[in-house]
Amino acid sequence: MEKIISLSQEKLLQVNELILERMHSNIPLISQIAKYILSAGGKRLRPILALSSSKLLNYNNSSNQDIYLASAVELIHTATLLHDDVVDNSSKRRNKKTANEVWGNQITILVGDFLFSQAFELMVKTNSLDVLQTLSNASSKIAEGEINQLQCQSKPETTTEEYLEIITGKTAKLFSAACKSGALISTNNIDQIKALEIYGKELGVAYQLVDDALDYISETPKLGKSVGDDFKDGKVSLPIIISWNKGTKDEKNFWTRAISNLDQNENDFNKAKELINKYNGIMETYALAKSYSQKAVDALSIFESCEVKDGLIEVANFTTSRVN
Repeated sequence: MEKIISLSQEKLLQVNELILERMHSNIPLISQIAKYILSAGGKRLRPILALSSSKLLNYNNSSNQDIYLASAVELIHTATLLHDDVVDNSSKRRNKKTANEVWGNQITILVGDFLFSQAFELMVKTNSLDVLQTLSNASSKIAEGEINQLQCQSKPETTTEEYLEIITGKTAKLFSAACKSGALISTNNIDQIKALEIYGKELGVAYQLVDDALDYISETPKLGKSVGDDFKDGKVSLPIIISWNKGTKDEKNFWTRAISNLDQNENDFNKAKELINKYNGIMETYALAKSYSQKAVDALSIFESCEVKDGLIEVANFTTSRVN
């Protein structure tokens, strides 16, 4: 990640400044909560992807379309996190209390809506109907992905195909839209735009696969949230699906009790990890993530070698080796 962050550093500072400006409101509480969220940090991966995609295609425009775009992408992401934390009743994110834990669900949802509205204002400032359409569609698909996940929650019999459809919507779509939009403000070359759209999608799937695996192998300080939250909430991810598909009748009964019925005791999370390890659930999840990461790298093959391309390849490799 170091290379791509370094290449984007100057632009990222402008993005952060614009986001801070956009988080200002005449209602002091909105500004307070928004700044609290921003202070929690984060990788800024999605705006980096938007900036890097435009830079790869030699974006050179004094109108700051790339800054508006990257800021809009990050505001969409932040708004979805706020809403997700309310839906999931999460208490911790990035090693800090979530906004809903501090201020309650009602205010948090409304601040999320505020950030969405700011994001759409910035989309308009890109002066690109294609960007507006791309990011609007992504916002819609994210919501669909989250609803799809809720419908599959507590269903360990969920298929791998259904699971991949969920994470493509809720995570990969914004990755893809960020990359595609960065290309849209930089070129009319359909092949290059499509290549970056594919890169973002495959990268996003790989990222979420690893994220779901980390819930069963990471430590809370590294992960930045409470480990085991997905299990506690009955969320079904690939490690569970693998264990369910390979499990015995008794093991399926365990998953039904713990995930379907949410009848859990203090030892069940360790039991879940044992079963996942028994059937190589983590290894298979990482293997699938690496295959998607490689697809992302392959999508970049139409571009000539350069620092930005190398940085995007580094991001793909980082995605499947990260610990948080």
